[in-house]
Amino acid sequence: MNPERPLRSVVEDIVPPPDVTFAPQRSDLTGPRSPTRGMGGRESQPLLGRDHEHHDFENHFPDDPVFMDVIRSADVAIENGIYPEIIYQGSSGSYFVKNAEGKKIGVFKPKNEEPYGHLNPKWTKWMQKICCPCCFGRSCLVLNQGYLSEAGASLVDLKLQLNVVPKTRVVKLASETFNYNAADRAISRTKKSLSERFPDKIGRHIHRVGLPPKVGSFQMYVEGYRDAYYWLGKFETEPLPEPISTQFAFQFERLVVLDYIIRNTDRGNDNWLIKYDVEEGEKPETPERDWTMVEQPKIKIAAIDNGLAFPFKHPDSWRAYPYYWAWLPQAKKPFSTEIKDLILPQLSDMNFVQELCEDLYELFRKDKGFDKSKFEKQMSVMRGQILNLTQALRDGKSPLQLVQMPLVIVERGKPGSGPFAERVKTIGDTFTQSFQERRPFFSWC
Repeated sequence: MNPERPLRSVVEDIVPPPDVTFAPQRSDLTGPRSPTRGMGGRESQPLLGRDHEHHDFENHFPDDPVFMDVIRSADVAIENGIYPEIIYQGSSGSYFVKNAEGKKIGVFKPKNEEPYGHLNPKWTKWMQKICCPCCFGRSCLVLNQGYLSEAGASLVDLKLQLNVVPKTRVVKLASETFNYNAADRAISRTKKSLSERFPDKIGRHIHRVGLPPKVGSFQMYVEGYRDAYYWLGKFETEPLPEPISTQFAFQFERLVVLDYIIRNTDRGNDNWLIKYDVEEGEKPETPERDWTMVEQPKIKIAAIDNGLAFPFKHPDSWRAYPYYWAWLPQAKKPFSTEIKDLILPQLSDMNFVQELCEDLYELFRKDKGFDKSKFEKQMSVMRGQILNLTQALRDGKSPLQLVQMPLVIVERGKPGSGPFAERVKTIGDTFTQSFQERRPFFSWC
């Protein structure tokens, strides 16, 4: 096999590509079934227990000095008493982080305050667990790794040059306004008291006086955006001019590509944002002046709330978790040439796809609860999504037709022996394609 030959879709020309075999149909994926059978208690799993913050993450980003400066400014602000402000919307603990001037610079989501974290300050998840345990949780996701999903979505966005996800990375922050248990606060107060009373004898031996830092995702704050619900409603009554409509369609396609690749299970029209600059600049003083010099309005999309993505299987229990943008008029139009030119050369390259998987591995493996077998399943789902997307782009399909394609899982064959066998992509690697036939009980939500 030519090592420079690009990866082709497993469904292209209705025959599998080289090195791809079909797995025998699994008996547990066929036939009628109860929504609760085979769940293993995943959707009714209780909130996760105490998670000691032992993670291999540090606030050091030599490859991104701008982001590092933002984190430093957040630390300085917290030291000066300008604490992060809790965001009351949502089902987990998330915070607006500010700089020393009190300006919002980011959104921080601690790992142990996620919906299934033991320090989640929101009572809604507790009520859901008590009142509706059958719908508690998402059996297709690795629990309590939403912060990695947020950072992973940003990584995919950066690799594909989509530019729709605000820069997101994993950091550590500590603040009085975060949700700590009574023991942590008591220990912090004791350390502070002893350091102040006995600075020479005891204080100099205390490594850290304040509250313990929390690991979580930090997403850069974007200004001037409003949720998609608002602008989509406006566009129905006040249609966009043709050039702006074309801009919006291209931005929308980038959102579709991102969500489909990471298999976002939580993309409603309330958690992606639109910024529409309706000011057209200075109008010409006289009719003779060239109107082409007038600055045209600009439109931009921001994909936020990516914490419920990267499933290790397609949803198959109670809910389907559809992409709600699939019902929009823009989803009925075929993918444009611009989006094909942007991403098709990359997604058709087997080495690029493998490099993307390896970059995600380097990110996800730093979590103390990392499970390599689960991660491989997550990548199998992502590979299937990439191959479906590649085929849809080549066939001139629309986003709506894309989400109607059969669910594909592409598993990587076991690597050979040797110290570098698991980290090096070789010509001998094989991939097995299978189709998931099992469907969730409710297909519309």
